[in-house]
Amino acid sequence: MTLTPVRTQRSSEELIRAENTALAHNYHPLPVVVARAEGVWVEDVEGRRYLDMLAGYSALNFGHRHPGLVAAAHRQLDEVTLTSRAFHNDRLAGFAEGLAELTGLEMTLPMNTGAEAVESAVKVARKWAYEVKGVAPDRATIIVADGNFHGRTTTIVSFSTDESARGGFGPFTPGFRIVPYNDLAALENAIDETTAAVLIEPIQGEAGVLIPDDGYLAGVRELTRRAGCLFIADEIQSGLGRTGTTLAVDHESVVPDMLLLGKALGGGIVPVSAVVARRDVLGVLRPGEHGSTFGGNPLAAAVGSAVVDLLATGEFQRRAAELGEVLREGLTGLVGKGVVGFRSRGLWAGVDVDPAIGSGREISERLMAEGILVKDTHGSTIRIAPPLTITREELASALASLEKVLG
Repeated sequence: MTLTPVRTQRSSEELIRAENTALAHNYHPLPVVVARAEGVWVEDVEGRRYLDMLAGYSALNFGHRHPGLVAAAHRQLDEVTLTSRAFHNDRLAGFAEGLAELTGLEMTLPMNTGAEAVESAVKVARKWAYEVKGVAPDRATIIVADGNFHGRTTTIVSFSTDESARGGFGPFTPGFRIVPYNDLAALENAIDETTAAVLIEPIQGEAGVLIPDDGYLAGVRELTRRAGCLFIADEIQSGLGRTGTTLAVDHESVVPDMLLLGKALGGGIVPVSAVVARRDVLGVLRPGEHGSTFGGNPLAAAVGSAVVDLLATGEFQRRAAELGEVLREGLTGLVGKGVVGFRSRGLWAGVDVDPAIGSGREISERLMAEGILVKDTHGSTIRIAPPLTITREELASALASLEKVLG
């Protein structure tokens, strides 16, 4: 697919220099300035093309500018984009119904960003603990896993173990207990009468695509059920087709009490997130206790509904599962040839590169020079998460480029 060159008055170098002056330095992006994108391809201001193997950390599961999603957005732009929740709108009910059917749950709390969904779940879990479980006022606790990444708000970084996320941002919000990830015994020991919920990522993305042992998720479900507390699954990165199933918890046929969705739910067009839960859980909220001006806006609901429709066919889940085998086979062939190990599920992988060859950042920059965009995390690990629309040939080309830069 050929993209039309984009004309700009400033070069990539000039734009990067301008960003460094005008923007807060809370990111350290690769030195590529994207001006146009379509499908799995992006193009910079000079017309150089790159294969996007990051997909906006799963926000672009369906590729850049998916025609069905763009059409849904265009249609809604001609009708109404925002009402606030002071009024009803004609798109929100269908979105909530579709999301409930897709996930096997009952009720939706629409928000905008993933962090908002996590913050909302924390509030709901505490409210539920006081009103339903009977925890003493202001004593509710939530258990999280070491190495977690749930966002960057003050409350969320309070239970992070990443010092770069926490350093300099205290004092921190109390009420959280941290246990090792993938350790059911530690989790069981941490649960007590104050436990409102256990909040985990079924696969830890930012930590390097860490996949728990078989049976871990089912074990979390059983422990929380037995203890009378909630299981909250953060599927903001892992959900909506990425791992070869609709949700990562589907690999163990687990249904959480609360499910957190975001990123891909907005189709790469608008920020959309949601807490999806049982009726008796989200039912603890009453008017005025929580809200969002933009949450559930008609434009977001229209795009979110189109995303649900895409997933309802099962096509993208099948593609992720089938091409995930191609990815796994290709990475297996690179072990011992610059790759010291990897973890993958569906079209999602964390690849550990031999530090003697380069850091994750250095490998990402070398791949960029080959026309492949990935992102590093934690030392010499890179993350691979292409749009689910990638072809077998495009995936093979990306793996060949990785082999080249490791050689």
